[in-house]
Amino acid sequence: MTSHFSTEATTEATTRATTGGTPAVPAAPAAATPDRSAMQTVLDRAAAPGGTPGIVVEVRDRHGAWFGSAGVSDTASGEKRHPSERFRIGSTTKAFTATLVLQLAAEGRLSLDDTMERWLPGMVTGNGYDGRSITIRHLLNHTSGIFNYGNDAEFFKKGIGAEWFQHRYDSHTPAQLIGIGLATPAPFAPGEAFLYSNTNYFLAALIVEKVTGGTLAEALTQRIVDPLALTGTYLPGEEPTIRGPHPRHYSTLFASETPPRIHDATEMNQSFAWAAGGIISTTGDLQRFFGALLGGRLLPAEQQREMFTTVDTTGPVPWIPGTGYGLGVFSWTLPSGVTVWGNAGATYGSWTCAMGSRDGEHLLTSQLGGDWCGLAPFVDVLGTEFGPAAGN
Repeated sequence: MTSHFSTEATTEATTRATTGGTPAVPAAPAAATPDRSAMQTVLDRAAAPGGTPGIVVEVRDRHGAWFGSAGVSDTASGEKRHPSERFRIGSTTKAFTATLVLQLAAEGRLSLDDTMERWLPGMVTGNGYDGRSITIRHLLNHTSGIFNYGNDAEFFKKGIGAEWFQHRYDSHTPAQLIGIGLATPAPFAPGEAFLYSNTNYFLAALIVEKVTGGTLAEALTQRIVDPLALTGTYLPGEEPTIRGPHPRHYSTLFASETPPRIHDATEMNQSFAWAAGGIISTTGDLQRFFGALLGGRLLPAEQQREMFTTVDTTGPVPWIPGTGYGLGVFSWTLPSGVTVWGNAGATYGSWTCAMGSRDGEHLLTSQLGGDWCGLAPFVDVLGTEFGPAAGN
């Protein structure tokens, strides 16, 4: 297990007056550093035998930054987890994609009420879909009714067990994956319900590219990564490896065998995830991004209000209990009754969570190096950090 605390707050040293040698009045002491031994216990429990191979948590609040870990980055070498590691962040990517769209809206280059037909004429049609009635807002809050290509039976089958190894380097174009999503009929009219769908974010990203005249990766770099100095964050495209230091990503590959075999899924072509789940990042970069996003430093007030206006996530296929989905972000009311904001996501061998207080002053980012534990460890770490006793 590993933990580290660093504070940016400083306390004035006691000085002597320039006359008479009388001691000056000491400055008020800084607020006590939080005791995160309970958090470390939660991490150790998550990485116990049968749990995740490794877990990291980074917290930032008014006291500074704290990093904790348990387990390993590599089960073969036994290397421990550390703060600079890069990992696949899954659907946490959607917050980045939505931010790009909202920045363009703020510049007057598009409107959230623009339709698919306005920007992608002829692409969204058939099977009950009508691009004239589906807006950009419907895409970003998952109320378009467009089917998630990832849930297509034939497509999903290629990612299970031995099939995954045969297809791990396959390349997919956005048009191909959008076509898979549109092949399943719409279950409801746009705006009538919530249905989580990666297809939505592929369409939104194509609009970003059409408006900017460049690639999504270029827009991400120019508008978010470079301005915020996110040195470990990038969209890999078809590049199968992870640049720089990183944990291995261990996966059961959705196989039904009991007990499940664990495979190293670190290396793969994630063009299948792209704008919906393809970004690679670090806990520190996610802290910086979500701190800026929640704190209102990436979007003007109007677009900030749009982003954090949520819809009910129950829908025909219930989503995470206690959540409301905005535009690329969601609120999550924890069992303690405290509500946090941000995003989370999963891909083969990695679960990521980046949530915090609505003002961005108190943030937690976490990553699991295995994909079979689900959200349970995040419920534990968030509950420990943002429980009523934390004063949030």
